[in-house]
Amino acid sequence: MKTYLKRVADEELEFRLETFSAVQIEGPKWCGKTTTAEMKAGSVLKLQEKVDYDPGFLEMAKSHPVSLLAGENPRLLDEWQLIPSLRDAVRTDADRRRTPGLYILTGSSSVDESKISHSGIGRVTRMKMYPMSLAESEESSGTVSLRSLFENPEKEIDVGESQLSIDQLAFAICRGGWPYSLFLNSDRSKLYIARDYLSGICNTEISTVDGVRRDGTTTRLLLRSYARHISEPATLASILADIESRSVIKSDKTLNEYLVALERLFVIEDVPAWCPAIRSRTAIRSGVKREFTDPSIAAAALGIGPDFLLKDMRTFGFLFECLAARDLRVYSSLLDGTLSYYRDRYGLEVDFTIHLADGRFALVECKLGSHQIDSGAEHLLKVRDLIRKANETKEQAPLREPDLMIVLTGGKYAYKRSDGVFVIPIGVLGP
Repeated sequence: MKTYLKRVADEELEFRLETFSAVQIEGPKWCGKTTTAEMKAGSVLKLQEKVDYDPGFLEMAKSHPVSLLAGENPRLLDEWQLIPSLRDAVRTDADRRRTPGLYILTGSSSVDESKISHSGIGRVTRMKMYPMSLAESEESSGTVSLRSLFENPEKEIDVGESQLSIDQLAFAICRGGWPYSLFLNSDRSKLYIARDYLSGICNTEISTVDGVRRDGTTTRLLLRSYARHISEPATLASILADIESRSVIKSDKTLNEYLVALERLFVIEDVPAWCPAIRSRTAIRSGVKREFTDPSIAAAALGIGPDFLLKDMRTFGFLFECLAARDLRVYSSLLDGTLSYYRDRYGLEVDFTIHLADGRFALVECKLGSHQIDSGAEHLLKVRDLIRKANETKEQAPLREPDLMIVLTGGKYAYKRSDGVFVIPIGVLGP
Protein backbone atom coordinates (compact mmCIF):
# COMPACT_ATOMS: atom_id res chain seq x y z
CA MET A 1 0.00 0.00 0.00
CA LYS A 2 1.33 3.44 -0.93
CA THR A 3 2.26 5.77 1.90
CA TYR A 4 1.71 9.52 1.70
CA LEU A 5 5.00 11.35 1.92
CA LYS A 6 4.75 14.68 3.68
CA ARG A 7 4.99 17.68 1.37
CA VAL A 8 6.17 21.21 2.09
CA ALA A 9 2.90 22.32 0.51
CA ASP A 10 0.95 20.69 3.37
CA GLU A 11 1.83 23.54 5.73
CA GLU A 12 1.21 26.23 3.15
CA LEU A 13 -2.17 24.73 2.16
CA GLU A 14 -3.29 24.55 5.78
CA PHE A 15 -2.36 28.19 6.35
CA ARG A 16 -4.16 29.37 3.22
CA LEU A 17 -7.30 27.40 4.08
CA GLU A 18 -7.33 29.18 7.44
CA THR A 19 -7.05 32.53 5.67
CA PHE A 20 -9.00 32.36 2.40
CA SER A 21 -12.30 30.90 1.24
CA ALA A 22 -10.69 28.99 -1.63
CA VAL A 23 -7.19 27.80 -2.53
CA GLN A 24 -6.25 27.25 -6.15
CA ILE A 25 -3.29 24.82 -6.38
CA GLU A 26 -1.34 24.99 -9.65
CA GLY A 27 1.52 22.92 -10.95
CA PRO A 28 2.61 20.29 -13.47
CA LYS A 29 0.78 17.02 -13.98
CA TRP A 30 1.80 14.17 -11.67
CA CYS A 31 3.45 16.44 -9.08
CA GLY A 32 0.97 15.40 -6.38
CA LYS A 33 -1.50 18.32 -6.27
CA THR A 34 -4.63 16.18 -6.00
CA THR A 35 -3.17 13.79 -3.42
CA THR A 36 -2.02 16.67 -1.23
CA ALA A 37 -5.39 18.39 -1.57
CA GLU A 38 -7.23 15.18 -0.69
CA MET A 39 -5.43 15.07 2.65
CA LYS A 40 -7.26 18.28 3.63
CA ALA A 41 -10.53 17.85 1.70
CA GLY A 42 -13.90 17.07 3.23
CA SER A 43 -15.33 15.96 -0.13
CA VAL A 44 -13.88 15.41 -3.60
CA LEU A 45 -15.16 15.93 -7.16
CA LYS A 46 -12.81 14.73 -9.93
CA LEU A 47 -14.11 16.42 -13.05
CA GLN A 48 -11.95 14.49 -15.52
CA GLU A 49 -13.36 11.19 -14.24
CA LYS A 50 -16.90 12.53 -14.57
CA VAL A 51 -16.29 13.74 -18.13
CA ASP A 52 -14.68 10.46 -19.17
CA TYR A 53 -17.57 8.45 -17.73
CA ASP A 54 -20.38 10.70 -19.02
CA PRO A 55 -19.55 13.04 -21.95
CA GLY A 56 -22.84 14.86 -21.41
CA PHE A 57 -21.75 15.84 -17.92
CA LEU A 58 -19.50 18.61 -19.22
CA GLU A 59 -22.27 20.54 -20.97
CA MET A 60 -24.53 20.22 -17.94
CA ALA A 61 -21.77 21.41 -15.63
CA LYS A 62 -20.97 24.41 -17.83
CA SER A 63 -24.61 25.46 -17.68
CA HIS A 64 -25.01 24.88 -13.93
CA PRO A 65 -21.57 25.10 -12.25
CA VAL A 66 -23.18 25.90 -8.88
CA SER A 67 -24.52 22.35 -8.77
CA LEU A 68 -20.94 21.08 -8.39
CA LEU A 69 -20.34 22.95 -5.15
CA ALA A 70 -22.54 20.80 -2.92
CA GLY A 71 -20.48 18.70 -0.52
CA GLU A 72 -18.58 18.80 2.74
CA ASN A 73 -16.02 21.58 2.98
CA PRO A 74 -13.26 21.99 2.12
CA ARG A 75 -14.61 20.68 -1.20
CA LEU A 76 -11.93 19.63 -3.67
CA LEU A 77 -12.68 20.42 -7.32
CA ASP A 78 -10.02 18.55 -9.28
CA GLU A 79 -9.13 19.64 -12.85
CA TRP A 80 -11.50 22.59 -12.42
CA GLN A 81 -10.06 24.28 -15.52
CA LEU A 82 -12.28 22.00 -17.63
CA ILE A 83 -15.07 24.35 -16.53
CA PRO A 84 -13.45 27.81 -16.14
CA SER A 85 -16.74 29.37 -14.98
CA LEU A 86 -16.54 27.11 -11.92
CA ARG A 87 -14.12 29.53 -10.30
CA ASP A 88 -16.66 32.32 -10.68
CA ALA A 89 -19.20 30.10 -8.93
CA VAL A 90 -16.69 29.45 -6.14
CA ARG A 91 -15.98 33.16 -5.79
CA THR A 92 -19.69 34.01 -5.64
CA ASP A 93 -20.32 31.39 -2.96
CA ALA A 94 -17.30 32.68 -1.02
CA ASP A 95 -18.76 36.21 -1.14
CA ARG A 96 -22.05 34.91 0.16
CA ARG A 97 -20.72 32.73 2.99
CA ARG A 98 -17.62 34.77 3.98
CA THR A 99 -15.98 31.73 5.55
CA PRO A 100 -12.40 30.48 5.11
CA GLY A 101 -11.59 26.95 4.00
CA LEU A 102 -14.53 26.29 1.67
CA TYR A 103 -12.86 25.05 -1.53
CA ILE A 104 -9.65 23.66 -2.99
CA LEU A 105 -9.20 23.86 -6.76
CA THR A 106 -6.49 21.80 -8.45
CA GLY A 107 -5.39 21.82 -12.07
CA SER A 108 -2.39 20.97 -14.23
CA SER A 109 -2.63 23.90 -16.63
CA SER A 110 -3.31 27.58 -16.17
CA VAL A 111 -6.50 29.07 -17.56
CA ASP A 112 -7.12 31.91 -19.98
CA GLU A 113 -8.19 34.61 -17.52
CA SER A 114 -10.50 36.15 -20.14
CA LYS A 115 -12.82 33.18 -19.59
CA ILE A 116 -13.20 34.14 -15.91
CA SER A 117 -15.27 37.21 -15.10
CA HIS A 118 -13.62 37.95 -11.72
CA SER A 119 -10.05 37.49 -10.53
CA GLY A 120 -11.16 36.23 -7.13
CA ILE A 121 -8.71 38.46 -5.28
CA GLY A 122 -9.36 38.27 -1.56
CA ARG A 123 -11.38 35.06 -1.90
CA VAL A 124 -9.37 32.71 -4.10
CA THR A 125 -5.64 32.48 -3.38
CA ARG A 126 -3.15 30.73 -5.66
CA MET A 127 -0.37 28.48 -4.50
CA LYS A 128 2.22 26.67 -6.60
CA MET A 129 3.29 23.06 -6.25
CA TYR A 130 6.34 21.47 -7.81
CA PRO A 131 7.53 17.91 -8.19
CA MET A 132 9.00 16.57 -4.96
CA SER A 133 12.18 18.06 -3.57
CA LEU A 134 14.92 15.76 -2.30
CA ALA A 135 13.80 16.37 1.28
CA GLU A 136 10.22 15.39 0.39
CA SER A 137 11.37 12.21 -1.37
CA GLU A 138 13.50 11.51 1.72
CA GLU A 139 16.75 11.49 -0.27
CA SER A 140 17.91 14.58 1.58
CA SER A 141 18.04 14.33 5.35
CA GLY A 142 16.73 17.92 5.60
CA THR A 143 18.85 18.47 8.72
CA VAL A 144 19.92 21.92 7.53
CA SER A 145 16.76 24.03 7.33
CA LEU A 146 16.64 26.98 4.95
CA ARG A 147 14.13 28.68 7.22
CA SER A 148 16.41 28.23 10.25
CA LEU A 149 19.36 29.65 8.34
CA PHE A 150 17.37 32.79 7.53
CA GLU A 151 16.17 33.09 11.13
CA ASN A 152 19.63 32.79 12.63
CA PRO A 153 22.35 33.35 10.01
CA GLU A 154 25.01 34.04 12.64
CA LYS A 155 24.67 30.61 14.19
CA GLU A 156 27.23 27.95 13.45
CA ILE A 157 25.62 24.90 11.92
CA ASP A 158 26.36 21.44 13.19
CA VAL A 159 28.61 19.50 10.85
CA GLY A 160 26.15 17.56 8.71
CA GLU A 161 27.05 14.72 6.40
CA SER A 162 25.05 13.91 3.27
CA GLN A 163 24.34 10.26 2.59
CA LEU A 164 23.48 11.02 -1.05
CA SER A 165 26.23 9.67 -3.28
CA ILE A 166 27.10 11.23 -6.63
CA ASP A 167 25.58 8.17 -8.37
CA GLN A 168 22.35 8.59 -6.41
CA LEU A 169 22.28 12.29 -7.21
CA ALA A 170 22.59 11.58 -10.95
CA PHE A 171 19.75 9.07 -10.68
CA ALA A 172 17.55 11.51 -8.72
CA ILE A 173 18.04 14.14 -11.42
CA CYS A 174 17.01 11.81 -14.25
CA ARG A 175 14.14 10.22 -12.31
CA GLY A 176 12.78 13.55 -11.13
CA GLY A 177 10.45 14.39 -8.29
CA TRP A 178 7.37 12.58 -9.60
CA PRO A 179 5.70 10.99 -6.53
CA TYR A 180 4.42 7.92 -8.42
CA SER A 181 7.95 6.98 -9.51
CA LEU A 182 9.07 6.53 -5.90
CA PHE A 183 6.78 3.54 -5.43
CA LEU A 184 7.94 1.61 -8.50
CA ASN A 185 10.20 -1.40 -8.05
CA SER A 186 12.73 -1.15 -10.87
CA ASP A 187 15.10 1.67 -11.72
CA ARG A 188 14.09 1.33 -15.37
CA SER A 189 10.44 1.99 -14.47
CA LYS A 190 11.36 4.96 -12.29
CA LEU A 191 13.35 6.57 -15.10
CA TYR A 192 10.60 5.92 -17.65
CA ILE A 193 8.07 8.19 -15.90
CA ALA A 194 9.80 11.40 -17.03
CA ARG A 195 10.14 10.08 -20.60
CA ASP A 196 6.44 9.25 -20.73
CA TYR A 197 5.65 12.66 -19.26
CA LEU A 198 7.65 14.28 -22.07
CA SER A 199 5.78 12.23 -24.71
CA GLY A 200 2.44 13.27 -23.23
CA ILE A 201 3.39 16.93 -23.35
CA CYS A 202 4.57 16.72 -26.98
CA ASN A 203 1.85 14.48 -28.38
CA THR A 204 -1.23 15.70 -26.51
CA GLU A 205 -0.96 18.40 -23.85
CA ILE A 206 0.73 21.03 -26.03
CA SER A 207 -2.44 21.16 -28.17
CA THR A 208 -5.11 20.65 -25.52
CA VAL A 209 -3.86 23.34 -23.13
CA ASP A 210 -5.65 26.06 -25.11
CA GLY A 211 -7.25 24.22 -28.02
CA VAL A 212 -4.61 25.35 -30.54
CA ARG A 213 -3.19 22.53 -32.65
CA ARG A 214 0.61 22.36 -32.33
CA ASP A 215 3.17 20.02 -33.82
CA GLY A 216 4.45 17.33 -31.46
CA THR A 217 7.77 16.85 -33.26
CA THR A 218 8.43 20.57 -33.12
CA THR A 219 7.58 20.63 -29.41
CA ARG A 220 10.11 17.86 -28.79
CA LEU A 221 12.79 19.74 -30.76
CA LEU A 222 12.03 22.91 -28.81
CA LEU A 223 12.30 21.17 -25.45
CA ARG A 224 15.54 19.54 -26.54
CA SER A 225 16.95 22.95 -27.46
CA TYR A 226 15.72 24.36 -24.14
CA ALA A 227 17.51 21.52 -22.36
CA ARG A 228 20.74 22.28 -24.23
CA HIS A 229 20.47 25.87 -22.98
CA ILE A 230 19.40 24.93 -19.46
CA SER A 231 20.62 27.16 -16.63
CA GLU A 232 21.86 29.73 -19.14
CA PRO A 233 20.38 33.12 -20.17
CA ALA A 234 19.85 32.01 -23.76
CA THR A 235 18.02 34.44 -26.04
CA LEU A 236 14.96 33.52 -28.08
CA ALA A 237 17.04 34.18 -31.19
CA SER A 238 19.56 31.49 -30.22
CA ILE A 239 16.79 28.97 -29.50
CA LEU A 240 15.06 29.79 -32.78
CA ALA A 241 18.30 29.38 -34.71
CA ASP A 242 18.76 25.99 -33.05
CA ILE A 243 15.44 24.57 -34.29
CA GLU A 244 14.33 26.73 -37.24
CA SER A 245 15.57 24.45 -40.04
CA ARG A 246 13.87 21.34 -38.60
CA SER A 247 10.58 22.66 -37.22
CA VAL A 248 7.43 24.54 -38.14
CA ILE A 249 8.58 27.43 -35.95
CA LYS A 250 9.98 30.14 -38.23
CA SER A 251 9.42 33.33 -36.25
CA ASP A 252 9.76 34.78 -32.77
CA LYS A 253 5.97 35.08 -32.61
CA THR A 254 5.36 31.36 -33.16
CA LEU A 255 8.21 30.44 -30.83
CA ASN A 256 6.74 32.60 -28.10
CA GLU A 257 3.32 30.96 -28.55
CA TYR A 258 4.86 27.53 -27.99
CA LEU A 259 6.75 28.76 -24.94
CA VAL A 260 3.64 30.34 -23.42
CA ALA A 261 1.82 27.00 -23.84
CA LEU A 262 4.69 25.19 -22.09
CA GLU A 263 4.61 27.74 -19.27
CA ARG A 264 0.86 27.22 -18.89
CA LEU A 265 1.54 23.48 -18.61
CA PHE A 266 4.16 24.23 -15.93
CA VAL A 267 6.85 22.45 -17.94
CA ILE A 268 9.27 25.37 -18.08
CA GLU A 269 9.81 28.14 -15.53
CA ASP A 270 12.54 30.61 -16.31
CA VAL A 271 14.52 32.46 -13.65
CA PRO A 272 14.44 36.27 -13.94
CA ALA A 273 17.49 38.47 -13.49
CA TRP A 274 18.11 40.41 -10.30
CA CYS A 275 19.23 43.93 -11.16
CA PRO A 276 20.38 45.77 -8.03
CA ALA A 277 21.87 49.24 -8.27
CA ILE A 278 25.44 48.12 -7.64
CA ARG A 279 26.76 48.66 -11.15
CA SER A 280 25.68 50.85 -14.03
CA ARG A 281 22.48 49.69 -15.70
CA THR A 282 24.33 48.85 -18.89
CA ALA A 283 26.56 46.42 -17.00
CA ILE A 284 23.74 44.18 -15.74
CA ARG A 285 22.50 41.27 -17.83
CA SER A 286 18.71 41.18 -17.63
CA GLY A 287 17.69 38.20 -19.75
CA VAL A 288 15.93 35.24 -18.14
CA LYS A 289 17.78 32.04 -17.34
CA ARG A 290 16.19 28.97 -18.94
CA GLU A 291 14.93 26.35 -16.51
CA PHE A 292 12.48 23.47 -16.30
CA THR A 293 10.21 22.83 -13.32
CA ASP A 294 12.02 19.51 -12.89
CA PRO A 295 15.46 18.42 -14.16
CA SER A 296 14.13 15.05 -15.33
CA ILE A 297 12.23 16.78 -18.14
CA ALA A 298 15.52 18.17 -19.43
CA ALA A 299 17.21 14.77 -19.16
CA ALA A 300 14.32 13.13 -21.02
CA ALA A 301 14.40 15.82 -23.73
CA LEU A 302 18.13 15.21 -24.21
CA GLY A 303 17.62 11.44 -24.18
CA ILE A 304 20.17 10.87 -21.44
CA GLY A 305 20.30 8.94 -18.18
CA PRO A 306 22.41 8.73 -15.02
CA ASP A 307 25.31 6.93 -16.72
CA PHE A 308 25.66 9.78 -19.22
CA LEU A 309 25.76 12.41 -16.46
CA LEU A 310 28.51 10.54 -14.62
CA LYS A 311 30.63 10.69 -17.79
CA ASP A 312 29.77 14.29 -18.70
CA MET A 313 30.25 16.45 -15.62
CA ARG A 314 29.51 19.67 -17.49
CA THR A 315 25.98 18.54 -18.36
CA PHE A 316 25.68 17.09 -14.86
CA GLY A 317 26.48 20.53 -13.45
CA PHE A 318 23.80 22.29 -15.49
CA LEU A 319 21.13 19.75 -14.52
CA PHE A 320 22.27 19.92 -10.89
CA GLU A 321 21.56 23.64 -11.03
CA CYS A 322 18.05 22.91 -12.34
CA LEU A 323 17.54 20.46 -9.48
CA ALA A 324 18.69 23.16 -7.06
CA ALA A 325 16.22 25.64 -8.57
CA ARG A 326 13.36 23.21 -7.99
CA ASP A 327 14.34 22.46 -4.39
CA LEU A 328 15.03 26.10 -3.50
CA ARG A 329 11.62 27.09 -4.87
CA VAL A 330 9.98 24.40 -2.75
CA TYR A 331 11.87 25.19 0.45
CA SER A 332 11.52 28.96 0.16
CA SER A 333 7.78 28.79 -0.55
CA LEU A 334 7.04 28.77 3.19
CA LEU A 335 8.91 32.07 3.43
CA ASP A 336 7.18 33.69 0.43
CA GLY A 337 10.50 33.44 -1.37
CA THR A 338 11.17 34.22 -5.03
CA LEU A 339 14.10 33.06 -7.14
CA SER A 340 16.29 35.16 -9.42
CA TYR A 341 19.95 35.26 -10.55
CA TYR A 342 22.72 37.83 -10.97
CA ARG A 343 25.10 38.24 -13.90
CA ASP A 344 26.99 41.23 -15.27
CA ARG A 345 29.11 41.88 -18.34
CA TYR A 346 32.28 41.75 -16.27
CA GLY A 347 31.83 38.01 -15.79
CA LEU A 348 30.58 38.10 -12.21
CA GLU A 349 27.57 35.89 -11.61
CA VAL A 350 25.61 34.25 -8.83
CA ASP A 351 23.42 31.29 -9.76
CA PHE A 352 20.45 32.20 -7.56
CA THR A 353 19.18 34.84 -5.22
CA ILE A 354 16.32 34.06 -2.86
CA HIS A 355 14.32 37.17 -1.93
CA LEU A 356 11.81 36.99 0.90
CA ALA A 357 8.74 39.20 1.24
CA ASP A 358 10.21 40.97 4.28
CA GLY A 359 13.33 42.10 2.40
CA ARG A 360 15.80 39.45 3.53
CA PHE A 361 17.69 37.68 0.78
CA ALA A 362 20.30 35.01 0.15
CA LEU A 363 22.96 34.53 -2.51
CA VAL A 364 23.40 30.93 -3.68
CA GLU A 365 26.08 29.40 -5.88
CA CYS A 366 25.65 25.82 -7.13
CA LYS A 367 28.85 23.79 -7.31
CA LEU A 368 28.56 20.08 -7.97
CA GLY A 369 32.13 19.24 -6.90
CA SER A 370 33.87 20.19 -3.68
CA HIS A 371 36.90 21.50 -5.61
CA GLN A 372 34.69 24.37 -6.88
CA ILE A 373 33.63 25.61 -3.44
CA ASP A 374 36.31 28.31 -3.19
CA SER A 375 35.37 29.85 -6.56
CA GLY A 376 31.69 29.77 -5.63
CA ALA A 377 32.36 31.52 -2.33
CA GLU A 378 34.50 34.09 -4.13
CA HIS A 379 31.56 35.05 -6.38
CA LEU A 380 29.25 35.49 -3.40
CA LEU A 381 31.72 37.65 -1.50
CA LYS A 382 32.39 39.83 -4.56
CA VAL A 383 28.68 40.63 -4.93
CA ARG A 384 28.46 41.41 -1.20
CA ASP A 385 31.47 43.70 -1.51
CA LEU A 386 29.90 45.47 -4.52
CA ILE A 387 26.86 46.22 -2.37
CA ARG A 388 29.10 47.57 0.40
CA LYS A 389 30.98 49.74 -2.07
CA ALA A 390 27.72 51.10 -3.53
CA ASN A 391 26.53 51.96 -0.02
CA GLU A 392 29.77 53.83 0.72
CA THR A 393 29.13 56.29 -2.12
CA LYS A 394 25.94 57.48 -0.38
CA GLU A 395 24.56 58.50 -3.80
CA GLN A 396 21.49 56.32 -3.34
CA ALA A 397 19.39 54.72 -0.65
CA PRO A 398 21.48 52.06 1.11
CA LEU A 399 21.11 48.53 -0.21
CA ARG A 400 20.64 45.61 2.12
CA GLU A 401 23.58 43.23 2.35
CA PRO A 402 22.85 39.53 1.83
CA ASP A 403 21.51 37.82 4.94
CA LEU A 404 22.87 34.47 3.75
CA MET A 405 25.59 33.33 1.38
CA ILE A 406 25.42 29.66 0.42
CA VAL A 407 27.46 27.37 -1.78
CA LEU A 408 25.10 24.48 -2.55
CA THR A 409 27.06 21.36 -3.44
CA GLY A 410 26.77 17.73 -4.39
CA GLY A 411 29.35 16.89 -1.72
CA LYS A 412 29.13 15.38 1.76
CA TYR A 413 29.79 17.94 4.50
CA ALA A 414 27.86 21.00 5.71
CA TYR A 415 29.77 23.73 7.52
CA LYS A 416 30.24 27.48 7.84
CA ARG A 417 33.44 28.97 6.50
CA SER A 418 35.45 31.62 8.34
CA ASP A 419 34.31 34.23 5.75
CA GLY A 420 30.66 33.60 6.66
CA VAL A 421 29.75 31.52 3.61
CA PHE A 422 27.75 28.36 4.30
CA VAL A 423 28.71 25.21 2.40
CA ILE A 424 25.66 22.97 2.25
CA PRO A 425 25.27 19.67 0.39
CA ILE A 426 21.89 19.40 -1.34
CA GLY A 427 21.59 16.04 0.41
CA VAL A 428 21.13 17.73 3.82
CA LEU A 429 19.16 20.85 2.82
CA GLY A 430 15.48 21.07 3.71
CA PRO A 431 12.69 23.56 4.34
